[in-house]
Amino acid sequence: MNADPDPQPPPAPDLDALSDTMANAFRLLQAPPTSPGEAQPPARRIHTDPDRVGEDLLKLVLTLVELLRQLIERQALRRVDAGDLTDEQEEELGATLLALHDRMTDLCAEHGYTLQDLNLDLGPLGPLLPPAP
Repeated sequence: MNADPDPQPPPAPDLDALSDTMANAFRLLQAPPTSPGEAQPPARRIHTDPDRVGEDLLKLVLTLVELLRQLIERQALRRVDAGDLTDEQEEELGATLLALHDRMTDLCAEHGYTLQDLNLDLGPLGPLLPPAP
């Protein structure tokens, strides 16, 4: 792989724009309207157990890493389909993604999870992760 002798650092992401967009998206997510006279369902609450906080945090981190891994994999497939990569780059990318998938599977097994356990239910939005192929 040829390296650029003087690579330019990527521009810093505009986090203010990202946070504004996310805030707007959450603002637009409203509960479905109820019929007049219909009782309002109780709000969904998070039940926490102080003894499980560390395990829950680990599961959340693994879920975020799995989401990022899947997004990177999809982007890589788009680049391969577009012909943006050399055969050597495709091989290296494929090996790297396979190693990452294997490592995620190992980490999940080490802590008693499967990759399917990491899929969060987002209520009316559906599951966080797409179904496994």
